[in-house]
Amino acid sequence: MTIFEKNRVMHPEKEIRAAYSENTIRVYQAYSDEIANSAIKNQTFVSPPFKLTRMTWIKPSFLWMMYRAGWSHKDKNQARILAIDISQDGFHWTLQNSCLSSHHFDNAQSAQDWQARLERSPVRIQWDPERDMFLNKLDYRSIQIGLSGEAVERYARDWIVNITDITLHAQQIKTIIDAGNIDEARALLPREDRFEVSGALASRIGLTKA
Repeated sequence: MTIFEKNRVMHPEKEIRAAYSENTIRVYQAYSDEIANSAIKNQTFVSPPFKLTRMTWIKPSFLWMMYRAGWSHKDKNQARILAIDISQDGFHWTLQNSCLSSHHFDNAQSAQDWQARLERSPVRIQWDPERDMFLNKLDYRSIQIGLSGEAVERYARDWIVNITDITLHAQQIKTIIDAGNIDEARALLPREDRFEVSGALASRIGLTKA
């Protein structure tokens, strides 16, 4: 039995887990030095160097972000890890104006209706396997939220409350993991709790009932 099996917490297959307060929720992104420096200075994303015309993905899961960016070592375009606190009102807007990135046949929505919604939605929802500290796949999923068009503009203009560069913190955790000090590394991970979404909105984004 591995250390993760001994400390395993059972999760529904699809739920939103995040660090959040009464009014904000934290998401993560990884960028180049140029974009990260601009974002920290301005406390939002400014064009240039950030491109408002491109889809940008926000991720509430710290460990999924570490998987995607290789703890900031994957490539120069993901060398800086940013923790972005956005308003919960903005986060709910993304979910309310979203569409799943692929059609699910267990959903009552027809493939034709899904395709039409996908084409007009400024937000896409994708569920990918969550990761452990060694970046191995887990048997439950983490939400990824793709923003485009109006959603990107609202994100940069209205929703961002604070941007923090956590690159050194991420690298510190990786160094401790590599040294085999798993309990010490775990203590440095952010606490992520279930973020409740109910009713039709839960169905829209494909949440699994607890």
